[in-house]
Order: sequence, then C-alpha cells, then structure tokens
Amino acid sequence: MAEKPETSRGNAEPGHQSEVAAASEVDIWFIREVLPLEAALMQFLRHNWRNKSDIDDLRQDVYVRVYEAAHKEIPRPVKPFLFTIARHLLVDHVRREHVVPIEAVADLDALDVAIDTPGPECSVIARDELRHLQVSLDRLPPRCREAVVLGRIEGLSGREIAARMGVTEATVSRQLAIGMCALANMLYGEPTDQRWRT
Repeated sequence: MAEKPETSRGNAEPGHQSEVAAASEVDIWFIREVLPLEAALMQFLRHNWRNKSDIDDLRQDVYVRVYEAAHKEIPRPVKPFLFTIARHLLVDHVRREHVVPIEAVADLDALDVAIDTPGPECSVIARDELRHLQVSLDRLPPRCREAVVLGRIEGLSGREIAARMGVTEATVSRQLAIGMCALANMLYGEPTDQRWRT
C-alpha cells in the first residue's frame, strides 16, 4: 500500500502547510489564467522561431519560468507577463546559438582543421554567376528591374517600393512576379518570352 504524501498527514508542520496552500493557489491560478493563453503563445512562438521542432520545448520553458515566478508573486496582468517571458526566452536561445566558447576558438589551430575559405575555382564560379545575374537583370524591362532590385536586393517592402516608384502596391506585386519569373527563366536556361529579350 502506497504511503500518503506528507502534505495530507495531520502532523505536518504549519510552515509546510502554508507552502502547500500557496502551491495549490499557484496551480489554480496557472490553470485558470495561463493555460487559456496557450493558443496565442503557440502562435507567437511559431511566428518568431524558425525551428518548428523546438516550439513545444519553448512553450514548456515559458511555462516553467512563469510558474516559478508566480511562486514569488502572482503576476497581474498575466498576458503581458507571459509574452515578456516568451520574448526573453527566445532572445536567450538566440544568444546561446551564436555564442562560440573561447576555448573552441583557441583550439582550432591545434586541431589543424582546414579553413572553409573558398578556393580559386569557387571564386571564379561565384563571379561568373554574379555576372550572369547582372546581365539577366539588365535584360528586364526598366520597371520590373527597378521593382526586383528594390524588393529582392535592397529588401524594401511592397509599400516602400510603391512609394519610391510612384505606383500602387498591386503594380509592385505584379512587376515583382513578372521580373522574378523572367529572371528564373533566364538564369536557369528555360526558354524566355521574346519581350524580355534586348
């Protein structure tokens, strides 16, 4: 027969009973206030984290941090607190991914590992591909070329491109689609429409 937990015994210490009462209060609060926010939390994590296989673990880490913080003081309001914890957790994970231990850097020379610098043949191939891309860009009609350069090279949004070109966002979308399709055809050797030829 299993022994009853010490919390249910009549001879439990008074301080221990108050800890149990506080723990059950946090449990009730967590179930009532935090768990209903799970769908919004998952959407936030999916939107802000590229590796989708980490999402469930991230959610659990958020829950652990929220639960531990609630043992000190139950946060009010809950939703901003939950999303602040989630944002900080994502920042921590990004920092950890980009940190390389100093010991690892110091020992690279001792390992005699080949450096991943491109050889001369890779450099020649890359320059040739860039030249081919420039020739293809030059063959696009001026408005398509401008939309492609602003959107795909300079990274402007559709609204910013539309403002700069003095056209609607729909026109920008159409010009980008036409330009990217024509570029793909030219770069990958598919037959191009006669109107793209110079």
